[in-house]
Amino acid sequence: MIKIAIIGAAGRMGRRIAALAIESEKFDVVAATEYAGSEDVGKDVGELAGLGKFGLAVADNLDALDADDWPDVAIDFSMPEGTMRWLPILKQKGIPVVIGTTGLTESQQAELADTAASLPIVFAGNYSLGINLLCKLVARAAATLGEDYDVEISETHHRFKQDAPSGTAIMLAKSVCEATGRDYGQSVTHGRGGRQPRKPGEIGMHAIRLGDTVGEHSVSFGSLGETITLSHAAHTRDTFARGALRAAAWLVGKRPNQYDMADVLGL
Repeated sequence: MIKIAIIGAAGRMGRRIAALAIESEKFDVVAATEYAGSEDVGKDVGELAGLGKFGLAVADNLDALDADDWPDVAIDFSMPEGTMRWLPILKQKGIPVVIGTTGLTESQQAELADTAASLPIVFAGNYSLGINLLCKLVARAAATLGEDYDVEISETHHRFKQDAPSGTAIMLAKSVCEATGRDYGQSVTHGRGGRQPRKPGEIGMHAIRLGDTVGEHSVSFGSLGETITLSHAAHTRDTFARGALRAAAWLVGKRPNQYDMADVLGL
């Protein structure tokens, strides 16, 4: 069995990753962590995941692990500050990591890339098979339609999501940019207000926070005669949790590098 550590184990994604891993016959959850001072430190990870007592308490470090229980891989769906706290520790211990944390700054992403020179890392804005396929379809559509078609991206998530736009929306916008030779920083406009006529080559980005929405994304291409919309809706977080576990299994034994879900899925 593949031994895994779950960083951010008490979060929405962490609980689903823990639940699916515990229920599987492929993974053994040997560590679960939260930030120091969290009210969930000391709680049983199985109970947090809704499965009943598992016998593993959430900790704020890895110090209590025996050598025989050292994880083969870690999965991190925490917060940017949590990811950056754990990254040097995982590097020192030589533990590959799957990172699903969104909202990392450019400097934090640069630090992650530097770490990947000596540690295998999968870093993706979304771990859904459907979303990663959508990125490929969006790139093909953008390259085929060209700049005569306006591009608008919208994303909707639950009211508790802290970063905007979502990491997935950024993935989609970058797919358009890479396919059409645009610069992401110069092309993307976040929302609109007042008198703002559309600029040639502009990519509109719109973030909606609504109730308990798991995740919805759409990319629309529009000319003066037609509109084409490619979209994806996630019905449950298990979609992302299964993808993260698939990435974790794939990452074990890989050489140091920064990978993404396209690598994991062979896309």
